[in-house]
Order: sequence, then structure tokens, then C-alpha cells
Amino acid sequence: MKENKLIDLSMDFSVKIITLCESMKGHYALVNQLERCATSIGANIHEANYAHSKPDFIAKLQISLKECYETEYWIELFIKSDLIDREIAKELYNQCGTIRRILIASINTAKGNNHK
Repeated sequence: MKENKLIDLSMDFSVKIITLCESMKGHYALVNQLERCATSIGANIHEANYAHSKPDFIAKLQISLKECYETEYWIELFIKSDLIDREIAKELYNQCGTIRRILIASINTAKGNNHK
């Protein structure tokens, strides 16, 4: 159940990021970085569901987690640079944080189950 929720949340988040990036003018290299890391979160979560082993599953989720942290950095930078509306950024930052917390819990659970 949690994995499906995670897939749904990450897909919704990716769509919102793509929409935001489409609307932004200028700073194309920075916008590209945000779009790439944010959409990579969901791609790696999706790929984890087809992992060959428990360590592979954990590794894919850890990549997604790293992409979450990078995405949060770019959102924060865009806020501080006044490149995006604070309310939109706050919503995206909160969504990314929710995904991050679920990923951490999922990784810890998978690691715990791996030692049994």
C-alpha cells in the first residue's frame, strides 16, 4: 500500500514540477536541474518495484532519497532568488518532504527486513 501511495505522490509531484518548469522563463540550466532531479525521484521509485533483489530495491529508494534532497536544494535556491512564487514553492517543498519521509521509512523497513 505504501509503495503505491509513494508512486502516486511522486508522479503528482513530477507533474507539478514539469508544469512549473514549463512556465519559467530564463535560467534554463537551473530549471533543467530542478526538472531532472525532481522527476528522477518517481522514476527510481518506479524502478525499485522491479528490483532484482532486496539490496537493489534499497539502492533504488536511496537514489530517490538523494534526488529528494537535491530537489529541496533547488526549490530553496529558487525561493531565495525570487524565481518562483513562495506559495507554490512551499507546496512543492512540503510535497517533496512528504515523499522524503516515506522514502526514509521505506528504506529503514526494507533494511530491517533484510537482516531477518
